[in-house]
Amino acid sequence: MSHQDHGRLRGTHASSLNQVFGWLLANVSLSGLRFRQDCSWTPRALMCAGLLWAWSDEPTLGERFGASRKIIRQLLGEQLELAGTYQAFVKLLRRWTGPLRECLQAVFRERMAADFGALWTIVGWIVFAIDGSRVDVPRTRGNEQRYSPKSKLSRNAQKRRYDRRRHRAQRRQAEQNARKANVPRIWLTVLWHVGLGLPWDWQTGPSDSSERAHLQAMLSTLPPNALLVADAGFVGYDLWQAIIRSGRHLLVRVGSNVRLFKKLGFRTRERAQTVYLWPDAVAKKGLAPLTLRLIVLQGKGRPMYLVTDIHNTQQLSDAQAAEIYRRRWGIELFYRHCKQTFDRGKLRSLNPDNGLVELEWSLLGLWAMGLHSHFYLTRRGVPPERISFAGVLRAYRRPMREYKSRPDSGERLTELLSLALIDPYARKNRTSRDYPRKKQERPPGPPIILRATRKQTKHAQDIKKDPTLRLTA
Repeated sequence: MSHQDHGRLRGTHASSLNQVFGWLLANVSLSGLRFRQDCSWTPRALMCAGLLWAWSDEPTLGERFGASRKIIRQLLGEQLELAGTYQAFVKLLRRWTGPLRECLQAVFRERMAADFGALWTIVGWIVFAIDGSRVDVPRTRGNEQRYSPKSKLSRNAQKRRYDRRRHRAQRRQAEQNARKANVPRIWLTVLWHVGLGLPWDWQTGPSDSSERAHLQAMLSTLPPNALLVADAGFVGYDLWQAIIRSGRHLLVRVGSNVRLFKKLGFRTRERAQTVYLWPDAVAKKGLAPLTLRLIVLQGKGRPMYLVTDIHNTQQLSDAQAAEIYRRRWGIELFYRHCKQTFDRGKLRSLNPDNGLVELEWSLLGLWAMGLHSHFYLTRRGVPPERISFAGVLRAYRRPMREYKSRPDSGERLTELLSLALIDPYARKNRTSRDYPRKKQERPPGPPIILRATRKQTKHAQDIKKDPTLRLTA
């Protein structure tokens, strides 16, 4: 930006936004991205416009683009003539969202590791949580074909099943239930940094996607020796084996859908907490069992069962494991902020490709906003759990609405961020409230823990003696 442009922006809300982008994109390398010669957008301008488009609170996607385009022209110079249609803008985003996301993710991850000191780790571990959720999309034919769950019955088979019903009312109710079950949704699985409360990576797919498959696809993005925390949905021999063999560690809640063995004799020194995951199908293939440590946490209600591959209690004690798993709850709050406060519970794009673009930039915008606000507030002694996402969102949207004007006292971005704090008073326990639409999910029961038979013990010893079969330990 020229000195003349600096003078034009000095003292305005646009100057604050320009400083935000200067900090966020300082180390972004765009040298490998080349747009067409007749394209009026540059990679950096498109990246800034995508973030502003995600931050905007205008009611429609077209109006969000219009607002972000005006701000970009103010930041880069009124003489810059950018393409003025939303269709051209979103078509460009469809082509370049993947490369731009990779550039932003690389820089954001570097900043998370380098700029936050002790918040990067928890009791010496780099901790990530994993969870999935569904995001609604409009019920268009394209969205239904792309994101609706695939029925196991053909349409003719469904029709024959409905025709067999005796009463018309029953058939009508069944058809209504089938239509409700066929609502198109995007399945979103997020890797979330527990210490900072910021996203790290994500995968998307149709509403019946496998979040376990999504996790395996994202494993390579985690730092070496990272600790992955998950709920009872992320279980399975193949998944846990992939995590351990990748050089990462796991801390997973287990329930009655998991069968564990004790006294198998595969580990040289078995302790009271030593258990093994060894499904029958795995044992028949001659594969080694997974050696784990079972942690039982006694609370006010039912006991909670966690397993980890970290056997040394000095590296991870039971109390530390309990604290880490308790903080996993933050990813549930992240989804609430994203879908309710950030208003991304239902996307607005009618085209399935545009829906992915909208979701990708919403997550990138949320990440960028959180990274910048966390850096500013944590350096002033504010812990991440006290930062109000609603207050942060208001702080960034205020300069966008009044980008040409000069802020009055108390209206600067930094001043608004300083007020984006959660009140310190203790809130009452509201868990007893019985909301009409509140989920009433039963907590998982205890895992099935069996003592290994002599035959199983001998089989395990045979595998242990054969080095070609000891794929895991």
